[in-house]
Amino acid sequence: MPDSFFASTKTRKRKRSVSTAEGARGVKKIPRKGKSSSQDTKLTHASARRGGAADEELNSDRTDSEGGGIDDIDLRADVQPETSGDEDEQETPAEKRLRLAKLYLESVKDDLAEGEFDAAEIDRELISERLRQDVLEHSGKVHLFVADFYDFTSTSPLRCRGHRFSVTSAVASDDAQFLYTSGKEGTINKWSLQSGKKIATFYKQRVSKGKEKALPQDIQGHTDEILSLAVSSDGRYLASGSKDRRVGVWDVEKDEWVKGFGGHKDSVSSVAFRKGTQQLYTGSFDRTIKLFDLSAMGYIETLFGHQDTILCLDALRGETAVTAGARDRTIRFWKIADESQLVFRGGGKSAIRELLEGGAFEGHQDEGHVNGVEVDGPKSNKSKEKMKESKYAEGSIECVAMIDETTFVSGGDTGYGSICLWNTQKKKPVYTQTVCHGFHEVQSTTEGLVRTPRWITAVASLRYSDMFVSGSWDGDVRFWKLDQKLRSFSLIGSIPAPGVVNSLQLLVLPKGALDNASWREKEQRPPTKSPVQPTLLVVGSGQEHRLGRWLNMKGEGVTNATTVHIIYPRT
Repeated sequence: MPDSFFASTKTRKRKRSVSTAEGARGVKKIPRKGKSSSQDTKLTHASARRGGAADEELNSDRTDSEGGGIDDIDLRADVQPETSGDEDEQETPAEKRLRLAKLYLESVKDDLAEGEFDAAEIDRELISERLRQDVLEHSGKVHLFVADFYDFTSTSPLRCRGHRFSVTSAVASDDAQFLYTSGKEGTINKWSLQSGKKIATFYKQRVSKGKEKALPQDIQGHTDEILSLAVSSDGRYLASGSKDRRVGVWDVEKDEWVKGFGGHKDSVSSVAFRKGTQQLYTGSFDRTIKLFDLSAMGYIETLFGHQDTILCLDALRGETAVTAGARDRTIRFWKIADESQLVFRGGGKSAIRELLEGGAFEGHQDEGHVNGVEVDGPKSNKSKEKMKESKYAEGSIECVAMIDETTFVSGGDTGYGSICLWNTQKKKPVYTQTVCHGFHEVQSTTEGLVRTPRWITAVASLRYSDMFVSGSWDGDVRFWKLDQKLRSFSLIGSIPAPGVVNSLQLLVLPKGALDNASWREKEQRPPTKSPVQPTLLVVGSGQEHRLGRWLNMKGEGVTNATTVHIIYPRT
């Protein structure tokens, strides 16, 4: 018998028993009379309206066993019982998907209906083709095999001359309406591709010294050479990287300076936008990559990994980027979301690398050794050729361009001025083409004729296609075609480009974009039924390399200018 000291004096309430049938149906609460009766009535009506709408739209998602519990009550009805609220707040996920799909189709129709088309043709053929292209582009794989359809014969290009020194970068907007160029003197020029005339100039800013020295955030522009340019996909923002260690953002619709981002400790050598977004990637001589979001005008993060200066950077639609690390002879593939990187090593053999990789000096060649064997007496011609080749087997990776989300090409003076094809599934190059732009010959008083392969100064690709271009200072821009399996590439054509090629861009020309351009009046092209669109090639060249003055080209046609070529399909 329990002690009376621990016994409770309160009367216990008897629990109400619930039958099995009532438990299955759910217990209904009886509204109490009083102040809360009106509020309960509102909640009951709100839940009834919400449940009725749900029954009409999502009958397949509901079951008979579901009752009207507290989860089905719209609490906003107590605040505004007479209004339905915002349209986006009340719509279901199915309605939202349907609304967005209708908006997308309307935008596609507006883009395609600019010309003279039949409405039925637009609804059936053109829209389906546009949707198919969008799906393939979002897949991130090569799907445009168009290299065989183009005619690379020389056409009359647009030549834009407006810089005192070499052109360091030249980019056109995606709609092919404007062209932006930068020079070593620190200015940016904006050109109209319709008229071929300069319409705006962003000048280099002079910094006062002494007590009146301005702060970096107060300077509306760059104060040193501009090395790289990039345009956002919507054509609103222009990003610029400069030797003043700042990343400039320009509103090209208003032709004004927006903001300058600091943070880099050395020259900003390359900038690139993620396709379809306003995310900006920047590479610098301080061996880091920084990410910015221009929709919020803010800094995101910094990526580390390279052991030498970053000379080139490229990005496509995915959250990835690829960079060239100069004399660390690596290409790094950055997975931004995963905060990881893949390292791809290029370049020729060296004694130090062989030693570090456990191969001692096997394969190292010097003046007295060929393939690791000491050579005595007179040397054969093959031995001399091998020894000459060993003198320029090392160098740096200068430039890189993405073909699709997993394939990219690189160029430089590593491996005899070669272009390498890479894939993220393999650490070594899938294919290497040596001496892509011939040899540079110099007459020496002591050594005689010295021949060294020209290194690759710029590469660019036609996004998600089997065609890319490369440039050097041999006087030509060369076109290359990838095979169907993306295992190799071959030369298919060239276009004259005197001087040092510092910048290249390939862009699919939108339909009817430059039909009324004044500089195309003299061209008479017969109509063609080719399945591909003409391509725009932008070449920025000059007398000197964009990063130094170790080259000084002089001769006929060598000017500090930007040329714009239209590559037409074969008739």
